Amino acid sequence: MLGMQEYEEEDFLCLRLSISSDSDCERKRNETPTLSDSISSDGSFEEESKILSLFQMRDQMLNLHRKRAGEDHPEESDVDGNGLRLVHLLLVAATSVDENNTSAALESLRGIYRSASLSGDSVQRVAAYFADGLVARLLPETRDAVARGPARDEAFLSYAELYKVSPLYQLAHFTANEAILEAFEKQDRANPNPNPRVLHVIDFEVSYGFQWPSLMQSLSERATPARRILLKITGYGSCPEQLQETQARLTSFAQCFQNLVFEFTGIVRGSNLAKPKIKKGEIVVANLSFHLSTLKNYSKVSETLNYLKSVRPAIVVLVEQEGSRKTHNFLSRFTESLHYFAAIFDSLDDCLPLESAERLRIEKNHLGTEIKHVMNNDRDDDNNNNDSLRFQSLETWKKRMETNGFRGVRHSTSAVMQAKLLLKMTSHCSGTHLEGENGGFRVFERDDGRALSLGWQEKLLITASSWCCV
Repeated sequence: MLGMQEYEEEDFLCLRLSISSDSDCERKRNETPTLSDSISSDGSFEEESKILSLFQMRDQMLNLHRKRAGEDHPEESDVDGNGLRLVHLLLVAATSVDENNTSAALESLRGIYRSASLSGDSVQRVAAYFADGLVARLLPETRDAVARGPARDEAFLSYAELYKVSPLYQLAHFTANEAILEAFEKQDRANPNPNPRVLHVIDFEVSYGFQWPSLMQSLSERATPARRILLKITGYGSCPEQLQETQARLTSFAQCFQNLVFEFTGIVRGSNLAKPKIKKGEIVVANLSFHLSTLKNYSKVSETLNYLKSVRPAIVVLVEQEGSRKTHNFLSRFTESLHYFAAIFDSLDDCLPLESAERLRIEKNHLGTEIKHVMNNDRDDDNNNNDSLRFQSLETWKKRMETNGFRGVRHSTSAVMQAKLLLKMTSHCSGTHLEGENGGFRVFERDDGRALSLGWQEKLLITASSWCCV
């Protein structure tokens, strides 16, 4: 386990980070960013002094491990008051960054670093990562220093740890898989296929493939020597190496099950082999877990859905982060993401002890990286025009799906009951029990049973829904 001292030695978020290859997908860099690299020679002496002061305060934050707000600063012993002050400073800083008011932004960010902590309460911790995201946006030349992503193995480990301790992704994947299984069984009964029966999953965002082992197990339980099942997964990804690792991981897991045959085809997004090969007799399903929100605009969404209409899958499963953005600009994205990640950080206190090194890794290498990406993803696009479609409401996605020729499918009573049972099994409370038998996690049935959402207390986090062609 990673101890606090080791955590310091990693120089997380420090100004003199050596930029190693984050993954084999990325070009290696040979230079190490330093503070002098981070300050433009065009700035005034006063502004440069403020930047230096900001990073000095930031370094102090990194070197202090406050367990709770006010532990090292008695004058800040009002935990709730300190949390409200941090949220206020974050909103002021975001507004100043959006208005290119560097002086005001630096002042607010300095105040945030003074009270934030990577080992404090959930508000202190989430504020530290949002502050870094704002600094990277305000001072792009510091981005390699303050917003460096983790190495690929670190990113994988932190995702795996979050998947294990929190129902956040598990419940969404389980709900999607139940819809896939029900569609497969319905098609199989209507059109009995020869041995083996073939289920072809087109996964538009396969990532590490964590969604599919539970589906393999369920299919294996339905297969017999006389009627085997062939599971084919065509998975899209942005990195050839990650696709190869996902294939190896899933292939190894599939070997644990009898009467199940497994095939995996990885497709690098944007390559010439962009479309999967579909054979006659296959039962095709499409998995849109966390994919549509990564597209640049709704035209790209329609393009994807029009392709799916041409394939006519038995079911389309849609999983997205839940939000209520009504406008596409930086401040709306900031506000929604702050609400979203604040709830997730709060939920981790109910899943892991405060001093858990596992929690530190999850927040550093997964959630913190996500926050910084959300703060700056419109700067990643070559056209400087990608505000992303994240944190849209269920109603927004419902309208898009219906406009493009899909209708919602109700979740079965069995699927809903099993989802609630899974939540009971995966809610690992750390001793601070909140109201409700699952701690602060709750399952919400929505849209007349056509959507299932996981929430933390009253904040909706992730929504899963199922669709078929009209």
